Amino acid sequence: MHALGGPAAFAAGLWLGLVGQSLPAMACDLSEPETGTVVAVIDGETLTLADGRTVRLIGAKAPMPPLGFRGDDPWPLVEEANNALSRLAQGKDVELRYGGTRTDRHGYALAQVFVVDGGTRLWLQQEMIAKGLARVYSFPDNRACVKELLASESEAREKALGVWGSPVYRIESALDVDRLGRLTDTYQLVEGTVLSVGEGAGRVYLNFARDWRSDFTISIARKDVAAFDAAGFDLKALAGETLRVRGWVIWRNGPMIEATHLEQIELIADDPKGDSSKPQRRQKPRPAIGL
Repeated sequence: MHALGGPAAFAAGLWLGLVGQSLPAMACDLSEPETGTVVAVIDGETLTLADGRTVRLIGAKAPMPPLGFRGDDPWPLVEEANNALSRLAQGKDVELRYGGTRTDRHGYALAQVFVVDGGTRLWLQQEMIAKGLARVYSFPDNRACVKELLASESEAREKALGVWGSPVYRIESALDVDRLGRLTDTYQLVEGTVLSVGEGAGRVYLNFARDWRSDFTISIARKDVAAFDAAGFDLKALAGETLRVRGWVIWRNGPMIEATHLEQIELIADDPKGDSSKPQRRQKPRPAIGL
């Protein structure tokens, strides 16, 4: 896991003194704080501040209905997540701390957000994920604190809290191609054992069945492979390994998730409980098979 750069020298020296008793020691580097007051909660991952800024809780994806959803019943756990974030943040003073890209294309702030209450700070992303009301969602340019958030997600999943007690948000099987095909354009966690590793058209492909033209696949662009290699994660040696990948399902010769950075893929073959807080890469990968 690599903490991103940025104005983090301040945080490296002072972070532990800032969190009081409300947070564990953290390895991630974050920027100096920007302050504000929450005046509205838009949804389970988005806030409006008194100064007009809109803030996304970067790293935490709250329950959301699929695009175009027209069902009569509310989408599971959307309201619960919205209400929980409202209870935690509505009307509260907050600090925004950054560990990567600071704004998205809409101009929304992409921050780790902490509710300030006296001498303590409550980390909103961790709190929502620990309640099972958000899943970890990382970006190649915004990866700070993912390790800590994955640990909270693992505990919530073990307790079947929130999304982890709902079949709508279950971890999908890489072998259930029909179901994954119905889940295109949605954010999913998918588990399976890599059958083979292939290369072509500037990409590395992790295939989960014999017919690569129709199976579930993880695709990694050649430009991103070096970052995996630098972290000691040999993509070409993953045949036979059981993985969990998270990302948006697309359809390209079967269902596919494009992995752009290390934190999207968790190696769970050596961990029967599937504990995502364990190291995400093997230090001594097996030799590549079939390449």
